[in-house]
Amino acid sequence: MLGLKLPTDPRWVNIVEKNIEEILTDHAYCEQKAASNAITVIVKHPEYPDLVDAMTEIAQEEIEHFSMVHAKIQERGLKLGHERRDPYVGDLLKYIGDNHGGGSKENQLVNRMLFAAMIEARSCERFRILSEEMEDEELREFYRSLMESEARHYTTFLGFARKYGPTVDVDKRWEDFLAFEATLMEKYGKGDTMHG
Repeated sequence: MLGLKLPTDPRWVNIVEKNIEEILTDHAYCEQKAASNAITVIVKHPEYPDLVDAMTEIAQEEIEHFSMVHAKIQERGLKLGHERRDPYVGDLLKYIGDNHGGGSKENQLVNRMLFAAMIEARSCERFRILSEEMEDEELREFYRSLMESEARHYTTFLGFARKYGPTVDVDKRWEDFLAFEATLMEKYGKGDTMHG
């Protein structure tokens, strides 16, 4: 359903399990950034009421997820560390900027929607792996509960790219983006971060 071309190496879970504090901190900030992205969409594209409604809902859900992850950190006697750079996200942004940057407001909206859809798709896939492979039963259940909302967000972003990008070949751009993202997976999936 997600269309990702290269799955995460299952050994990634072993890396994650060795440093739960790091993955939970990274995950918390991923949720915060997702909320910020949804708010940015509202600010840049207020002319689409259905988009504003959907992004408001996503922003609220993502900040609620941040709170849930932070609660998990506290329950375990761990601490929320500082935000770190996300090279995966940087690589996605660079690809979009180099290949489709600038242009019309329509083009910029399509780019932002596809960028967000890609992150949600990969996050959903990672949550699925964690929900199936982690030894910690509580965290397995936790990630299973979050997986569905990530999938829903992915389809929402992709849907808006298609709806508000009538002059852009959204499906072709998405397929090209998926092919590029697969090349990234050859170097990511080896770190204790959600996308690393």
